[in-house]
Amino acid sequence: MNKYLGLGLSILILNGCNEMSSNNPPNPKKIPYELEAHGDVRIDNYYWMRLSDEQKKSKKPDEQTREVIDYINQENNYTKKSLSHTNKIQENLYDEIIARIKKDDETVPYLDNGYFYYSRYEEGKEYAIYCRKKGSLDSEEQIILDGNELSKGFDYFAVGGRSVSPDNNWLAYSLDTLSRRFYTIYFKNLSSGKVLNHSIPNTSGSVAWANDNQTIFYTSKNQVTLLSEKIYRHKLDTSHEQDVLVYEERDNEFYTGVYRSKSGKFIIIWNSSTLVSDYHILDSDNPNGNFISFTPRGEKHEYDIAHYNNKFYIMTNYEAENNRLMETPDNATDISNWKEIISHDNHVHLLDMEIFISLKKLVLYNFFKTSFNLSSLKSIFLSMSPNIIIVSLDILSLPATSIFSIFSE
Repeated sequence: MNKYLGLGLSILILNGCNEMSSNNPPNPKKIPYELEAHGDVRIDNYYWMRLSDEQKKSKKPDEQTREVIDYINQENNYTKKSLSHTNKIQENLYDEIIARIKKDDETVPYLDNGYFYYSRYEEGKEYAIYCRKKGSLDSEEQIILDGNELSKGFDYFAVGGRSVSPDNNWLAYSLDTLSRRFYTIYFKNLSSGKVLNHSIPNTSGSVAWANDNQTIFYTSKNQVTLLSEKIYRHKLDTSHEQDVLVYEERDNEFYTGVYRSKSGKFIIIWNSSTLVSDYHILDSDNPNGNFISFTPRGEKHEYDIAHYNNKFYIMTNYEAENNRLMETPDNATDISNWKEIISHDNHVHLLDMEIFISLKKLVLYNFFKTSFNLSSLKSIFLSMSPNIIIVSLDILSLPATSIFSIFSE
C-alpha cells in the first residue's frame, strides 16, 4: 500500500511541476537608454515603459502605450495563473473583509461657520457623498458634492481637498483622475449648484480662501519631481493662465503649501524640510498684498504656529529639545518678540498643538518620558499661570493629551 501511495504522490508532484513550468514569467524586451546625473551614466533597459501623463490620460493609446499595456497584461495573467490554487481563499478573504464594512456609513458631523458638515455612503455605491446642514442637524440636508456622479467615465477617480468660502456660497474642490496626485481644482456655486466652466490643473488639491470670497491661493506641483513648489493667487471667473505667482520655493529639500488660519485672519504659506520649518503670512482682508516672513528661516529650527485673537502661539524647538510653547503679537512675529508661556521640560515632549476657537482652548499633545503605574488612570492638574490649566490623562504607554486654557474669558 505504501508503494501505491508513494507513486500517487510522485504523480501529483510531477503534475504540479508541469503546471509551473508551463507558466513562464513574461520576458520584456530590453532597449538600452542612457541616463546621466551628477556625472554618472547608468543604463535603463526598461525606460521604454515610461509613459507621460498625456499618454496615460488619452482614451486612444498610441503604439508605445499599447506595448506597455500588453506587457502589464502579461504580468497580470502570469500572477493570476501562478496564484490560481488560492482562488478560493482569496474569495473568502475578500468576502470577509467586505462583510465587515458598513455599507451605509456616515462620518461624525462637525460645525463650521454655521453649518454641520459630514460625508456618507450609500449601499451599492463606491464613493462618498459630501453634505451639510445649516444651523442644526435637524435641518434639511444639502448635498454639496457626490463622488458617485463625478466619477462616471473615469478609470481612476479620487476626491482631494474641499473648502467652502467664508460666505458659505462657494465650494472649491479638487479631483485626481490619473492616480498621480495631480489635482484639478473646480468651483461650485452652492446656491445655484452650477460649476464654473474654468478649472485649475496641476495642483496639490487644497486651497485657502481670502475674505473677499473671490480670491483663493493654491499650490502647484513640479510635473517631474512631483514636489509642491509654487503658490499662486487666483480670482474666480478668470483663467488659471492669468494667476499670479506669489511664492516660489527654490530649495528642493523643502515641501510647501498654503492654508487659511482657523481664526480666518491670515493666509499662511508653510515650508518644511527634515529639520527646518518656515512660514510666510498675509492678512486675509488684503489678498492682493505681499506675504511677509514670519521670522527668518533658521537652521535645525522646527516650529508650528496657530493664531487666535491678536496673537500667534508657537510650539518650537528653539533652545528646547522637547519643544516649548511661546506667543507673539500677530503684528510682530520675528523671533526676537517671542515670549515663553510654557518652558522646556526634560521629561515632557510636546508633540503637536491644536486650537479650538469656539471652546477657547489650545490642546497640546505630549509624551511623558517618565514611567507611570500602568494599571491606573491618572489625572494631573498643574497650574502654570492664572490663565493656564494643564489637564493630562495618561493611559498605559500612549501619548497623553494636555488641555491648556490660555485664552482670557
